[in-house]
Amino acid sequence: MDLGAFIDAAVLGVVEGLTEFIPVSSTGHILLLGHFLGFHSTAHTFEVVIQLGAILAILLVYFSRLWQLFITLPTSARSRHFVIGILVAFLPAAVIGAMAHDFIKRVLFETPMVICIALVVGGILLLVIDKVPRKVRYDNVMDYPLSLCLAIGFFQCLAMVPGTSRSGSTIAGALLMGADKRSAAEFSFFLAMPTMTGAFAYDLYKTRNELSMDDFGLIAVGFILAFISAIFVVRMLLDFVSQHGFAPFAWWRIGVGTLGMVLLLTIAPADDQGQPEPNKSLSVEDIIGGPAKVAVANEHVSAGKSQRVAPSNAQ
Repeated sequence: MDLGAFIDAAVLGVVEGLTEFIPVSSTGHILLLGHFLGFHSTAHTFEVVIQLGAILAILLVYFSRLWQLFITLPTSARSRHFVIGILVAFLPAAVIGAMAHDFIKRVLFETPMVICIALVVGGILLLVIDKVPRKVRYDNVMDYPLSLCLAIGFFQCLAMVPGTSRSGSTIAGALLMGADKRSAAEFSFFLAMPTMTGAFAYDLYKTRNELSMDDFGLIAVGFILAFISAIFVVRMLLDFVSQHGFAPFAWWRIGVGTLGMVLLLTIAPADDQGQPEPNKSLSVEDIIGGPAKVAVANEHVSAGKSQRVAPSNAQ
C-alpha cells in the first residue's frame, strides 16, 4: 500500500468527521472526493466503518449525560422513555438497511451523479424547511413522544441514498413534526449512535472475508482522524444551529452538488486516465458479449495458425 493511499484515507477521515453531524451528507462527500482522488476501498467498507470514529466523538462529548441516563434507567421513567424512543427511531433503518444493503453498496455508492443530485435537491428542501413558519411543540429530546421518534426513524431511511444526509433527514423530519432546531439536532446526535454502530457491525460482517491488512490500515487512519475532527463539530454545532439555522448548510450542499456535476461532466476521474479500477462491476454487454468475443478471438488465432501451416504442407 503506497503512501498516497494513506494520505487519501487521512483526508477522507477528516472530511468524514467534519461532515457527519451536519446536514450535508458525510457519505456523499467522501464518496465524491474519493471518486475524484481515485481512492478505492474494498466493497466501500472504509466509507462505512470510519463513521464509527465520528460516533465515538459523541460518546466522549456526551459521556456525562449518557452515564446519567444509564444509572437512572432503573428508577427514572423519563430516562427509560428516552432510550426506548431512540431504539424505536433506529428500528426502520435497521430493517430497511439490512434488506437494501447490497443495492446501496453496489449501485448507489457507485453512482456519483446520483450523489450530486441528492445534494442539490436536499439543499433546496433544507432551505424551504428552514424558512417555513412552524409551531414548536417539542423542545426537549427527553420528552419526544414515541410516534415522533418512529416518524424521525423513517425520515432517516431517506439517507440510504448517499448525498441525502442522515443528520439532514432526521433533523428535517423532526422540524416538520414540530420540534425546535436545537432539540432536532440533538436527537440526531443520539440516534446516530445505534444507527452507525449497527451499520459498522453489519458491513464489517458482510465483508469480513474480503478485507486485507492494507484495508485495515487505511480504515485505522480514517477512523482516528474522523474521531478527532468530529469532536470539534459536536461541541460547536448546537450553538451554531440555534443562531444561524440550516441555511448555510443548504447552500453548501447546493454548491458542492453543482460543482460535482460540472466536474463529472467535464473532468474524468483518475480511473479514466489509464489507471485500473479495482472491483469494477461488469456491464450487461460484458456479460452477454464476453463469450462471443472469446469465440471470435479464438477463430482469428486458429485462422492465423492455418495460414502459417499451409506453406509447409505445400512443400
